[in-house]
Amino acid sequence: MAKAGYEVTVYEKNKTIGGRARQYLNQGFTFDIGPTWYWMPDVFEKFFADFGKKPSDFYTLKKLDPAYQVYFDENDSIIIPGSFEEICEIFEAEEKGSSKHLKKFIKSAENNYNIAVKEVVYRPGVSPLELITPETTVRVGQFFSTIRKQVRKNIKSNKLIQILEFPVLFLGAKPSNTPAFYNFMNYADFGLGTWHPKGGMYKVIEGIVTLAQQMGVNFVTNANITQIKVDADKKVNALIVNEEKIETDLVLSGADYHHTETLLPKELRRYSEEYWNTRTFAPSSLLFYVGFDKKLTNVQHHTLFFDTDFDVHAKSIYDTPEWPEKPLFYASFPSITDDSFAPEGKEAGTFLIPLAPGIEDTPEIREKYFNIIIDRLERLTNQKVKESIIFKESYCVNDFIKDYNSYKGNAYGLANILTQTAFLRPKIKSKKVKNLFFTGQLTVPGPGVPPSLISGKIASDLILKTHQ
Repeated sequence: MAKAGYEVTVYEKNKTIGGRARQYLNQGFTFDIGPTWYWMPDVFEKFFADFGKKPSDFYTLKKLDPAYQVYFDENDSIIIPGSFEEICEIFEAEEKGSSKHLKKFIKSAENNYNIAVKEVVYRPGVSPLELITPETTVRVGQFFSTIRKQVRKNIKSNKLIQILEFPVLFLGAKPSNTPAFYNFMNYADFGLGTWHPKGGMYKVIEGIVTLAQQMGVNFVTNANITQIKVDADKKVNALIVNEEKIETDLVLSGADYHHTETLLPKELRRYSEEYWNTRTFAPSSLLFYVGFDKKLTNVQHHTLFFDTDFDVHAKSIYDTPEWPEKPLFYASFPSITDDSFAPEGKEAGTFLIPLAPGIEDTPEIREKYFNIIIDRLERLTNQKVKESIIFKESYCVNDFIKDYNSYKGNAYGLANILTQTAFLRPKIKSKKVKNLFFTGQLTVPGPGVPPSLISGKIASDLILKTHQ
């Protein structure tokens, strides 16, 4: 919008820019508070290319090899290499004949990626017709089948099934509820690979801020917005920021959609409390940021712990919201790849347990789950780490609500299930208030860092189109 000549001011509630992708610093350790995976590098390239720039103008990328490691039991893990040929070898060693099916599956995933991420996903979700292209019509069956059915058709190894079902967790729904068309996430994983920006995901934020400032964008932090003012014609005319009235003729909100609508009079809200309450939300998370006073062994930069039943854990997220008895969890040790994350000879660890949004969150519960996952980390990776902990900081449902006004403390947004895809998601343009627009993980196209970048592009395009 700034590039198109608009005068743009970004009001940020917190003291640092970045939203969910902020940074936490403690005793020489660095942590990405939110996203830690850099997938779909082409989306970032496309974003910077809109301004005649490249990601490398702002940060340095390294392709991870291995990409990640998955633990299934004690001394039983599979390391996913950085190249697809090697991944095929790993599959073949685990289940004879599986690499043939994998190649076919990834080819289909690549085709879907080219249709979805390069074309359909950049549409504004205004009409169902946006989904109808010559390419999608021949794939209509994939919208009514699921990732789970597709993966399990030819692969029998439970370990390989879990590895193939894992990427859709980024879409915030169960594989049994996610349309097969979304297998393009598997191409993002095995085809495009896992990357690491040197200095972490926050370097991406800093790059975007630098670019925005070059375009004349003004950033105001510690700016709490408590009201969106609307005139007699139901048109936005001001914001109340830290109790001060700031006049404006247009608002684009990247804050939580539900929260943004609560800043309007009730009759001007498009979506009711009942509407939000009946949506399927992607998970919240319990996160820990831990400084260790030694280097850890038998783990990779990204390490997944799938040593318990995923379906049982998923039930406690989506079906009967409660704390999982035996949670799966994810750990990131960026200091394995990047020295800037921890002092020499030490390790920075981020741990994440996916949870149902809106569940009870207390210090006692957090402590209980920290002990559960650290005990499992020690047992599965065959090392002692508890006595090497210098500090730990936690982040959970209550923090998502406090810091981001997040509905029920969700971490990722609305799940990408069939009934919440594209035109069935909350709209970018307000129906009841003129010149009010929305962007981010609760609208089109969905949760995750690349989709949020795309959402900003869609929203600004729609604004420019309606204000010419």
